[in-house]
Amino acid sequence: MLRYADMLKEGIGARGHTVETVYPPVLLGRLPFLRGSLKKWIGYIDKYLLAPSYLRKKASQSDIVHICDHSNSMYLKCAEAKPAFITCHDLLAINSARGMYPGVNIGLTGKVLQRWIAANLSSAEHVICVSTKTQEDLERLAPGIRSRTAVIHHRLNWNYAPASLDAIAEAKRMSGVASDGQYLLHVGGNQWYKNRLGAMQIFAALQKDARFKNMKLVMAGKRWTPVMRQYCEAAGLADRIIERVELSNEELRALYSGAVALLFPSREEGFGWPVLEAQACGCPVITNNRAPMTEIAGDAALFVDVENPERAARSIAEQSSGLPSLREAGFRNLKRFETGSMIDRYLEFYDQVTRARGPV
Repeated sequence: MLRYADMLKEGIGARGHTVETVYPPVLLGRLPFLRGSLKKWIGYIDKYLLAPSYLRKKASQSDIVHICDHSNSMYLKCAEAKPAFITCHDLLAINSARGMYPGVNIGLTGKVLQRWIAANLSSAEHVICVSTKTQEDLERLAPGIRSRTAVIHHRLNWNYAPASLDAIAEAKRMSGVASDGQYLLHVGGNQWYKNRLGAMQIFAALQKDARFKNMKLVMAGKRWTPVMRQYCEAAGLADRIIERVELSNEELRALYSGAVALLFPSREEGFGWPVLEAQACGCPVITNNRAPMTEIAGDAALFVDVENPERAARSIAEQSSGLPSLREAGFRNLKRFETGSMIDRYLEFYDQVTRARGPV
């Protein structure tokens, strides 16, 4: 969310507008003796009881207020009479609290918080959705809200591009991949929808095919969960699946650039930035055959059924000869996500709303 806010500030500011990024101030949360759950609850006092008066004052000094994270939808009221916009990135937390994902359990306080967020988001006057999938999810939450929304895709949040051969060689060395070795790459955290265990299972099934027998899987992101580690050891893949933790953008760029493909079997996403990151580095993409992955990847990805690892592996093996052709297709797809067109859409939406309300 911070990258997204910075991206908007940079792009809109470059068009000659004055943009200020405002954060809820941390006051009580600075107390040195706070630890664990106490720190969390004191943080709620800062965020929900003390911050609104500060944000209301800052909003009064502005022409337009844009809340960059839908989980802060309760701050819409701080804009008072000013034109207020909010970006909805996804409905994953809200829908989890509503019990829409089997096996995903949310505590009582989490459910209360997400209901509060959903209620404020549903009443928002002007919403930017980062994908059509997010817009459709929002319409299901609040029927009729579509008329108050606009879909504006992200651009890349960092300058991803093909890395040098030296950088690729170093990334391989750091990942325990031979200089002439091949690997698939997975990028993501440990949220349930990232389906990291599913990535391991698809790779394990691929190992049965001679074309993938000597290939490795590099998993970049958070440390593995105990379940993932147990699976890797039980499947005898401890020397085939590589754990890389908290990589820099440069390291990630090199890994994308040297990979046979990005294996991105997410079950749910609001947008799916790794798809574009991979394409920008010339890395073919293998992903779930459902929105928003299909929306963002366009015709530049191999789509598989990630809920059936064996079937997914067969699809990948059968179509592996076509992976190199996805490199150029990925570069073409990226043209849909250029910075200029994204900022144009934001300014058009701001203008549309403010014209209806009077001159700014």
